[in-house]
Amino acid sequence: MPSSPPVPDPAAAPADTQAAPGVPAELPAPAIERARRLTDVVTRLRRALRSSIRTEYPWESLPMAQVELLQTLAAAPLRVGELAARQRLAPNTVSGLVGKLLEAGFVDRQADPGDRRTARIALTPAGLRQLDDWRHAHERRIATALATLTAADREAVMQALPALDRLARALADPGAPEQRTGPE
Repeated sequence: MPSSPPVPDPAAAPADTQAAPGVPAELPAPAIERARRLTDVVTRLRRALRSSIRTEYPWESLPMAQVELLQTLAAAPLRVGELAARQRLAPNTVSGLVGKLLEAGFVDRQADPGDRRTARIALTPAGLRQLDDWRHAHERRIATALATLTAADREAVMQALPALDRLARALADPGAPEQRTGPE
């Protein structure tokens, strides 16, 4: 005898209001779905950019973690501990990355004027050139891809940038979320 379909439990929440695993239950399903969609798009965008840049510019082989350190050091020299805190990485991980950048000649160690026992890591002219080359290659790649979109889609992407920037800041410092609601 065939079994009948399961009867919904009236006490159970509808599937569209249940939180995803690891997400606080108080977040409504639409918020979870928006987050899921954004995560998917950002992941695909990063992957596409990373793979396309290496296809079109094969000389680009600097790992993203090293690029991010160069970007951070472009503002000012920092101690390894400061770099680790800013990148939210373990100090030994940053030490390894710095070692690779030292070998490549992209950074050097400078005496820390505040504490002669420690060193600050600084971008070298070669590191700045590498970072500039990386930026320009990505700018060209993104500009080329943007040109394939409709004018309305290009405008939508550009209009989203301030909100995406605020989102990135909120993710970088969850203890101090920004509460801006209007355009910048």
